Amino acid sequence: MTAASSGAAPAARPTRLPRSARRKQLLAAAQQIFVAHGYHAAAMDDIAERAGVSKPVLYQHFPGKLELYLALLDTHCDAIIAKVRTAMAATQDNKERVKGAVRAYFDFMDHESEAFRLVFESDLRNDPQVRERVERVEKGCTEALTETIISDTGLRPDQAQLLAAGLAGASGGAAQHWLANGRRTPKAEAESLVAALIWRGIASFPLQGGSTAGTPPEIG
Repeated sequence: MTAASSGAAPAARPTRLPRSARRKQLLAAAQQIFVAHGYHAAAMDDIAERAGVSKPVLYQHFPGKLELYLALLDTHCDAIIAKVRTAMAATQDNKERVKGAVRAYFDFMDHESEAFRLVFESDLRNDPQVRERVERVEKGCTEALTETIISDTGLRPDQAQLLAAGLAGASGGAAQHWLANGRRTPKAEAESLVAALIWRGIASFPLQGGSTAGTPPEIG
């Protein structure tokens, strides 16, 4: 007697995800494991189990654990750079740009996925491929800020880059400190404090076309 003739419903076949959707699923599972345990303690078995797939399926998409980790890094490195570039392009008001850049770092650090740990707290920083990606974040964010500073102040590229590195470092460092110390200051207040500190310094540089454009203020 067949299942149809007996009235029993045929067993449903498991849904086969498109390759892109499966890849996204595997990356999400890998991120949870890497964030929770770090790279070295994470195991492909754990990632496959978290994703609800067999290890052969996992290896069809990623040859090994390092490839998984690098794919995640690429995603999140691109994300923080894009956040800073978006902040620079969102307005012509430089004070708001500073606020936006600071907010970009705080949002990235505060995201529930804790993806910042992969970029800024990796236990694999000595690997050349990982180090290259982390350095790309620093370079990409600094370049986005440098371009805006040059266009608005007329400072030399080396001067603008130095200021941009300071802005990025202050924003990222403050956001990390805020998070590591348990978010004791409300997020919006913390962002405003850091943005005010940075703005009071960078606002002293004259705008393009000013009589002293391109000349840093005297220190002393």
